[in-house]
Amino acid sequence: MDVIRFIKNWTLPVSMMAGICIYLPFAFIPSLDPIATWFAPIGDAILPLFMFLILFVTFCKVDFRKLVPVGWHLWVGVQQTVFVFCIVGLILAFRMSGYGLVMMEAILACIIGPCAAAAPVVTAKLGGNLEQMTSYTFISNFITAALIPICFPMIEKEADITFWSAFFEILYEVCIVLIVPMALAYIVKHALHRFHRWLTGIKDLSYYLWGCSLVIVTGTTVKNIVHAQATTGIIFGIAALGLLLCIIQFATGRFIGHYFHRTVEAGQALGQKNTAFAIWIASAYLTPLSSVGPGCYILWQNIINSVEIWQVRRQHKDFAS
Repeated sequence: MDVIRFIKNWTLPVSMMAGICIYLPFAFIPSLDPIATWFAPIGDAILPLFMFLILFVTFCKVDFRKLVPVGWHLWVGVQQTVFVFCIVGLILAFRMSGYGLVMMEAILACIIGPCAAAAPVVTAKLGGNLEQMTSYTFISNFITAALIPICFPMIEKEADITFWSAFFEILYEVCIVLIVPMALAYIVKHALHRFHRWLTGIKDLSYYLWGCSLVIVTGTTVKNIVHAQATTGIIFGIAALGLLLCIIQFATGRFIGHYFHRTVEAGQALGQKNTAFAIWIASAYLTPLSSVGPGCYILWQNIINSVEIWQVRRQHKDFAS
């Protein structure tokens, strides 16, 4: 029972350590390569399924009548845009190239990426407003869809990207990832009442599903870092900048949210990123090595999420005592 309680209390760190420990033997034991090759497509197929189930379960708890924009949505979106143009401005002003450009592009990918689809799960766990967080998840994807085709051609002249093609490609991803599970959740909530009550009655189901998906994500992240074509110094430099950026984004979001009494929601909105999407855009439109940035960022943001959840749990214990 103590082991089970420990896993429940520290789901995110346990998931990340499990992902690291599962992957590392495959990285350093050549005889395991056939198993790794066999399992890779399975992992790629399972992860989208996990994300679909996480969002479906989360949306089943959403009051769809409350999915409307609120004040802090505007200012968090403005802050993300300001951060993006500051980084682009620095790259252009100093005519960056080489590893300096790679590091700045790694940071840019982490900033311009949309709010994580799983952010509402953490927000609910922290006692925040699920509907406001869900609404901003959609808004954030539209902001990203507008910023990428504007900014990326400015810093990567060879990027084969036009505004409308990139905009609609990102919106297609949004439809698959967000709209479909939301539509299914809406149908279940209004038509299958018994199943809906059973599903929403399972405490923290979406949170533990997210923990399972984090095992796969962490393993993939470590794989990308281990196989990155760069020196150890460059990798550590990108990781350090990612940590600094992660702290800044969470802190800035919470600062904005303070004025609306929504520190949890705004902090998660600006700090918790869809890193899988960020890795994709970095690999597709920027220097491929820059994808290490969002790969490291996923570790930092989940460490911060773990600390936040631990603080909330400790406060509840103190209140109960």
